[in-house]
Amino acid sequence: MPDQPLTTRGAATHRRILDVATREFAEHGIAGARIERIVAAARTNKAQLYAYFGNKEGLFDAIFFGSLERIVNVVPIDAADLADWAVRLYDEYLRRPDLIRLATWARLERRPAGHLVDDPDRLDDAKLRAIAEAQAGGRVRQGDPFDVMALVIAMSMAWSPVSNVYAATADEPPELHERRRDLLRESVRRAVAPD
Repeated sequence: MPDQPLTTRGAATHRRILDVATREFAEHGIAGARIERIVAAARTNKAQLYAYFGNKEGLFDAIFFGSLERIVNVVPIDAADLADWAVRLYDEYLRRPDLIRLATWARLERRPAGHLVDDPDRLDDAKLRAIAEAQAGGRVRQGDPFDVMALVIAMSMAWSPVSNVYAATADEPPELHERRRDLLRESVRRAVAPD
């Protein structure tokens, strides 16, 4: 197990490594990321990075699983209003495009099929239970709760940094984002409405 930073200075170095590596992995992927660039930008050295994270894969894992937790915690699901959840996901992708890029690199370089992460690491149990409860209450269409969740997430990513059609940015005019939010909200409402 890699060492954890124990001092204030060590914690600051640890944080700098994570911040710099997040940008590096989001831009270049796992294979393209370079430890040399990370340690230079983080003002540290390889020995310190390896002490904290073990290796390049361990560093990516720390960043990737932290990003999953961020999405779960920053954008909690509201199964009674999946349309609003989709819009909040859209907004989070605008705020933090690196998060969706990290997930895409993990998909491309690690898991080309199936779940993106192993079952114990998925963090979607609460979401799936919420959707199942909404289905039982007649508020959401029937179907596998995972498939409903996947559909809503995919719709929320229509203009994300990994879209194969158009990648939106936070710099675009607010009225453009509002039009997209309205379209997304209405489309998700129709898609998940009970039969």
